[in-house]
Amino acid sequence: MELRVKRAPRIDIEITVPGDKSISHRAVIIAALSNGECTLRGFLPSEDCMHTVNAMRALGIKIEQPEPTTLIVHGKKRVLTAPKKEINCGNSGTTMRLLAGLLAGQTFESRLVADAGLSRRPMDRVIAPLCEMGASIVAEGPEQTPPLRIRGGSLRGIHYSPSVASAQVKGALLLAGLFARGKTTVEEPLPTRNHMEKMFSYFLVRTAIEDEDAAITVFGDQMPESRDFDIPGDISSAAFWLVAAAAQRRGHLLIRDVGLNDTRTALLGVLLRMGAQVREAVEDVDQVEPRGIVEVTGVPLKATVIQGKEVPQLIDELPILSVAGALANGKTIIRQAEELRVKESDRIAAVAHNLRIMGARVAELNDGMEIYGPAPLHGARVPSFDDHRIAMAFAIAGLFAEGETIVQDPECIGESYPGFETVLEEFTNSKRMQISTPVIGSLAPTPVEEG
Repeated sequence: MELRVKRAPRIDIEITVPGDKSISHRAVIIAALSNGECTLRGFLPSEDCMHTVNAMRALGIKIEQPEPTTLIVHGKKRVLTAPKKEINCGNSGTTMRLLAGLLAGQTFESRLVADAGLSRRPMDRVIAPLCEMGASIVAEGPEQTPPLRIRGGSLRGIHYSPSVASAQVKGALLLAGLFARGKTTVEEPLPTRNHMEKMFSYFLVRTAIEDEDAAITVFGDQMPESRDFDIPGDISSAAFWLVAAAAQRRGHLLIRDVGLNDTRTALLGVLLRMGAQVREAVEDVDQVEPRGIVEVTGVPLKATVIQGKEVPQLIDELPILSVAGALANGKTIIRQAEELRVKESDRIAAVAHNLRIMGARVAELNDGMEIYGPAPLHGARVPSFDDHRIAMAFAIAGLFAEGETIVQDPECIGESYPGFETVLEEFTNSKRMQISTPVIGSLAPTPVEEG
């Protein structure tokens, strides 16, 4: 299969994006542990999130899906049953790591398996602290890779400081902490997305935040209260379209009902630094996850530096920001992003390879890249590396290239963004709704510090 892309005409469009992937995973698991029925609206029915749904079903949880984006989860008061067979996590690292934390607190043995891509990704960073809490976890693959064989048991709370900031590891430990004696504290080296903490708060699980948000504590032996929840649109999915509009002179994009959690909006700050006109307005603060409108007007972008505390909150957006760097004037530098080496692909190598094929000059670093722009991109045949974010990033690059760009093996896009190709067609179709008048005209952009 191939995805063919041609240069876009002027972008002037209003869209919505599917539900947030990170929140969808977490909401299903927490609702399953609750004391009753929970309706989740706005759920992302992607391949990755459905692996989490099917895993919870395998653990004895009844989950109905009357519509693709609506789940009715029948919580069983933290009581899970031993799976009849191994649980397949597919290519979802979030599913595997969060389930490792959940299963660490159970009295039965379970086995988590994965597809070829996820089976190459090391799991030692989640295995070590869970074993410290009292679980027995064996990675059956080489170098601490899946499958994982987990025998849970009587866990004890720990104070853990991971060497690398990871929302997935933090989430796994907090889930395990629900089943542990005492309190479990995760002290992060840098802030990561805080959806698990917010979801715990919404489902009335008692937590404590210490040291200016650097440490989060959950108290053991708690049961979430059943509540309905609306999942906002995924700003990481929106990122592809936001960069497309920002990089096109006079491009104009409005995205409604998108999540505006402040640990996820670093992308907007980067686009502001690069010169784009970016406005956001929170419209719904009733639920724990804020949501609202983002509006972008494009200009000739200028290069920037991405490093330090920004990186953990941009880890999913760095591939598409690398494309923005190739379109910007000057040298864009990405550093301290070695985590990209162990995602669905080696994203540093994949981005550098594809940008070079399309005519950009890129210097690959151990922990990032230097990208020289603006590059006159030309259409090319680029591999997806079976990585959904690489596939989508280079589909967007194709909107700015001369000739036709062909993204190979784009099926992986379904892992996080079903319907991406349909929206892409709207961006390349000049007959679409025009929204040239700014919608959030009175909202001034917020200054953001460099780096």
